[in-house]
Amino acid sequence: MKEQLDPESLKNLIGAVQDFPEPGITFRDITPLLRKPGALKTASAAMASEFATSSITHVMGIESRGFLFGPAIADQLNLGFSPIRKPGKLPGKTISETYGLEYGTDAVEIQAGIIGPGDQVLLVDDVLATGGTLSAAERLVVATGAEVAGVTVLIELDFLKGREQLGVRHVVAVIHY
Repeated sequence: MKEQLDPESLKNLIGAVQDFPEPGITFRDITPLLRKPGALKTASAAMASEFATSSITHVMGIESRGFLFGPAIADQLNLGFSPIRKPGKLPGKTISETYGLEYGTDAVEIQAGIIGPGDQVLLVDDVLATGGTLSAAERLVVATGAEVAGVTVLIELDFLKGREQLGVRHVVAVIHY
């Protein structure tokens, strides 16, 4: 018989890797969760639950781990999925948004024309840390004339206050550290 999973039990499936990717950082590893049968489905359902009756028209996941949860959430909400990628990964015309890092800059892109005025977007990622990537994705969506209706993540690192960097206030995190 399969073990029953609930959203509270998911935290026990998150690994902690000390000093990765650099000394002093504790990396929250979702790999053990992904290996557990049923855990991805449970996590995705928890991440989607608050948006089941919303006016969301598009689900967009941020490269790369947002790609793991985004399609499952889109399926739960009976919507399609579109990726938000690093530069140079999408075909055709793209629009991009640059954001700062401790050691330089990076950018995220979407294909031009996939969203626009009147669209309500749910942004998906695995972790909300400092908010840099999600904030850039939010600005990218807004630049198209669409609106970010919500953000959903599996994990939020509360002590980094990344939520404060976002303009959208409907932010769902299943697990908090």
